[in-house]
Amino acid sequence: MTDGPTALPPRWIIRAAWLGHRILYRLSGGRSVLQRPERGGAFGMLRLTATGRSSGRPRSVILGYIDHGRGYATLAMNGWGPAAPAWWRNLEANPDAVVDTVDGRYPVRARAAIGDERDLLWTEIPNYRGYGDIETFSSRRPVETVVVVLERP
Repeated sequence: MTDGPTALPPRWIIRAAWLGHRILYRLSGGRSVLQRPERGGAFGMLRLTATGRSSGRPRSVILGYIDHGRGYATLAMNGWGPAAPAWWRNLEANPDAVVDTVDGRYPVRARAAIGDERDLLWTEIPNYRGYGDIETFSSRRPVETVVVVLERP
């Protein structure tokens, strides 16, 4: 934790970073964006493709993650803003999705971690750089930040 208040970047910077990730992914075929997590180092990056809850069309997003069992764990945050991210709302409507990682493409089924599992993941995530001060940032949200588990079959 930091000693003083931790400021979030302006919303336009967060949105520009999301756009930049998508552009880099397309231009490099994922090579310059996707990465494995390294405990004590940076979190991993994967590409999640879920079905749009309204459109029924594939919707993709680049997410930070940590390994969890035979799958992955991430946070359903919208740049730490108050609303749930669209990708999480899509997964709530249809939890079957696909992830692209440096190791390949895999089907996954999404669910929210609850209870002891959520607590364990919440304390593990700060061991990876990239999420920022999750305690401070999440305390500014009006709802609890969902820890999402993406399980491989």
